Parts: sequence; structure tokens; C-alpha cells
Amino acid sequence: MPARRPGWRVADTMADFPIFKGRRVLVTGSTGFKGSWLCTWLADLGAEVTGLALPPQADAPLFDQLRLAERIDQHDIDIRDFGAVAALLDRTQPEVIIHLAAQALVRRSYAEPLETFHTNVSGGINLLEAVRLTPSVSALVFITSDKCYRNMEWERGYHEDDLLGGPDPYSASKGAAELVFTGYQESFFRGRDGLVATTARAGNVIGGGDMSADRIVPDCIRALRAGNAIIVRNPVATRPWQHVLEPLSGYLTLAARQLAGDTAIAGAWNFGPDPENVRPVRELAETAVDVWGSGTVRIQQDPNAPHEATLLMLDSTKAKRDLGWHPRWDFTTGVTRTIEWYKACDGGADPIDLCRRQIAEYEKAAG
Repeated sequence: MPARRPGWRVADTMADFPIFKGRRVLVTGSTGFKGSWLCTWLADLGAEVTGLALPPQADAPLFDQLRLAERIDQHDIDIRDFGAVAALLDRTQPEVIIHLAAQALVRRSYAEPLETFHTNVSGGINLLEAVRLTPSVSALVFITSDKCYRNMEWERGYHEDDLLGGPDPYSASKGAAELVFTGYQESFFRGRDGLVATTARAGNVIGGGDMSADRIVPDCIRALRAGNAIIVRNPVATRPWQHVLEPLSGYLTLAARQLAGDTAIAGAWNFGPDPENVRPVRELAETAVDVWGSGTVRIQQDPNAPHEATLLMLDSTKAKRDLGWHPRWDFTTGVTRTIEWYKACDGGADPIDLCRRQIAEYEKAAG
């Protein structure tokens, strides 16, 4: 275990979250799926949340459903615009930054590699350089992806010090972003008094409100709503599925420790599900049908589809050991809560109430 400042403890992950009350927190990618859930959680914790992102897209309605424009200080800024990014940090002087802004789809990265590298690498550089110039920042949580690792199709989970890289533009961009972060960490951040910087890598995140293209849960929901069969193109591919609240609790745990001055946690962290919850795509689709109460799954493999990893898993031993973080919801619970969110929303429930209810349930599970 790394050395800690005197008196430091490994506590339950939720115990330190009151530290965010009244804190200035900047979330990049705030209009996205994960960003919308995170901004809701932070706002309810009493943080003064500033959002930096492109305007909500047609396939990303959650930000508007949660009426976040009324609840946070949202700025429509492209992460690729360094001048605008730096100006916002200079004006708002955030204490905490959680960087989620990204082009996050593997299949889209094949169609739009230039945008993917510009957003994920150049955008990350812009944020890091703006942090270098902003003395108020005490905690930086720089999110990349489980796909930043060079996938060797190993049976074991990947550790934080495994080789980075990937065969597709998305994975390569995330590995490159990690390398750029390391350059800034070693050159500027590690020796800076009052700043602790980390990177975080999560699995395949699911949860209510995601309607992105080429993601299995949104594809399931669209098919189920239309009364069509769910088409599964790669049924045996396993993924580290986890409800969105799992990695978000990890990011908040990191940020809370950073705010408290725990310099020993600087560096990279994995937040993935336990090994028994790494399941094939087909099982997720079949579970979605069971929870929805109707529907079918049809296998339709595409021999011309772009390469996607078959086996991928994270090892989160470090986060469990040194942060006290661990997954709260297993595979079945995570999928069930996800599908229940869409069903309740279709039935007229307020999405804000649905998110708050699930956050409260998740926090209770941590007790």
C-alpha cells in the first residue's frame, strides 16, 4: 500500500462526499450521458457545478430531461478550443475538475478518426494546459477508458501499469491521452503544491437515459419500444458492464481524497466490476428483455464489421485496497435498474426523480 499522510484512513467510499458542498466543481462533457448523471449527483451534494461541453445532441437527451441548464452553470464550449477552455477556467477558478469530454464510441472512431483524435487527445491537452495555468485547481480527475490498454485478450483483468494502446482510433486515442497526462503529471503537476491529479479507467457503463448510437442498451431500448427484435452483432464478446453510478462513485471518491490532500493517490486507477459480472453481450440483451417483460433477441453477425475486442476486463484491486471503493451492484442489479429507469420514464415518471431515487438506493447499498 502506498504511503499516506499521517492519520489517513481507508473509509467507505461515500463517507467523504460531503466535502463537495460549496466546492467549485468543473465537469467537462457535462451534456453527455455520464456527465448528466454526475452533474445531478454533484448538484444534490451542494457543489457549485460548472459544465463545459457541446450543446446537447439529439441522441443525448438526458441533460435536458434532467433540466440541468437550470441547476448548473453550463457553458457551450468545444473542448478542442483552447482559448475558450482556458478562459472558462480563468473566470471560474474551479477547485475540482472531472474531465469526461470525449468522442466515446469505438465504431464512430472508424468513421471519424480525425475528430476522435482531436477530441480525445488535443482536447485533453487543452484541458491539461488550462489546468497548468489555473492555480485554484486542487483535484483533477482525468477520465480515459478501459480501452486505453493494449488488449491482449487475456483472461485476467488489466492492471494500472499494463501496456497502453489499441488497434482502433478510439482505443489509440485513449492510450495517447494517458501518455499526455503522464507528461503533464511528471513535468508540472506532481511537484505543484495543493494539486493532486489522477486518471481513471472504467468499464462499459450502462444506465438510464443513454440513447447514443451503437451502444447495446440504447439499441435494446429502441428495439423494445418499437416491438422489434434486439439485434446482437457480437454475442460472445464479453464486456465489464457496470451501472453508471459505479464509476461515478469512484471518480467522486478520488476527487474527495484529492481535495483532502492525499498526494499518495496521484496516478492511474481502475474502476471496473467484479470478474463474475463480466458477461457476454447476448446475456445483457436477454436480461433486458426479461426486465422489460417482452421482446426477443436475434443474432445477426456482420463479417464486415470493424474490429472490436472480444475479451476485456479491468482489475480494480488497487481501488478496493487503497480507496475502500468496490462495486455495489452486480450485473443483474445494474441491468435491472437501467431498464427500470426507461420503463418508468416511458410511464411518465420525472427523470430527475428517477435519478435521485437510484442515487439514494446506490448510496444505501454502500452503507
